[in-house]
Amino acid sequence: MAKEIKNQNAEAVVEAVSKTEKFFNENGKLMGGILAGLVVVALAAFCWVKFAYQPAVAEAEGQMALAEENFRAADYELALNGDGNVLGFAQIIDEYGAKAGKAANFYAGVCELQLGNYEDAINYLKAYNGKDAILAARALACIGDAYVGLENYETALNYFEKAAAVVENMYAAGYLLKAGLVAEKLGQNEKALEYYELIKDQYAASPEGYEIDKYIGRIQ
Repeated sequence: MAKEIKNQNAEAVVEAVSKTEKFFNENGKLMGGILAGLVVVALAAFCWVKFAYQPAVAEAEGQMALAEENFRAADYELALNGDGNVLGFAQIIDEYGAKAGKAANFYAGVCELQLGNYEDAINYLKAYNGKDAILAARALACIGDAYVGLENYETALNYFEKAAAVVENMYAAGYLLKAGLVAEKLGQNEKALEYYELIKDQYAASPEGYEIDKYIGRIQ
């Protein structure tokens, strides 16, 4: 009985090998073509990354470094638009796209805000999608500043609230103060008082916290 089972297993193996051999005999050229195609695609992808994408990223990073220097020097026009020799953030975004990194839109938005181009600032800042919570909160607050510049106070208040809710740190006190000031502008003194008292309770050690009593006092 064991010998019979052994023979059956051997026959099954032989049959499987035979079918496999037949498959490759019939489809060998097709399989070879597919394999060659995959090799070509992989090689092309490697060459693109090595000789096109990576150099473009390095070039974009170099241009970003120069634009950031101008930004830190508070030369927002030069940082944004360049001067013909050095690219600005707007040109870097147009030329390199995502290769320039997510911060390019943030920097461009802040430059436009500082230059008083509020609609353009909002467009750039909304395009920023970085994962750094502190920078994300600042982008939201800058959008709020742009809406204040457009005298759209309701929307500005909404963005200051969002900015303050992103992450609890000392910067949040500044966003809450802006929210309170805009709420006062809208005649929403009770809401403004809530923001001011939140600063007093949670961010008393912040620069805004040291002076918050005068804001609370003028409402009460």
